[in-house]
Amino acid sequence: MNLEKCKCQNLPIDYSNFDSENFVGIDKTNGRFGEVTIRHCKNCNSFWIRYFVEYESFSESGRWFTGIIKENDIKEITPENSVEYIRSLDWYFYGGSYFRTTGKKGHGRVRVDL
Repeated sequence: MNLEKCKCQNLPIDYSNFDSENFVGIDKTNGRFGEVTIRHCKNCNSFWIRYFVEYESFSESGRWFTGIIKENDIKEITPENSVEYIRSLDWYFYGGSYFRTTGKKGHGRVRVDL
């Protein structure tokens, strides 16, 4: 399947497009405790890195970032380097209560800290 035409590359993100989600770990950098996972698209076989964080003390602080990851890079991903990896992508999707959106396309800066 042509990756550009796959459902996984269109908003809103439909979690039923993914057949697996593997937990990488928790990023404790700066006390953020962000959850890092790798997902696999059942339609085009692409892999996606996902970063989710929210700060319990602050309302509307939830945010997530997800982007396509090269299969060869999966073994190199750690919770601590995941934000930098997402930042380095040509583009990614982001959303959550912090951004007041169910999803937008972005690139560059990844705003995970308060």
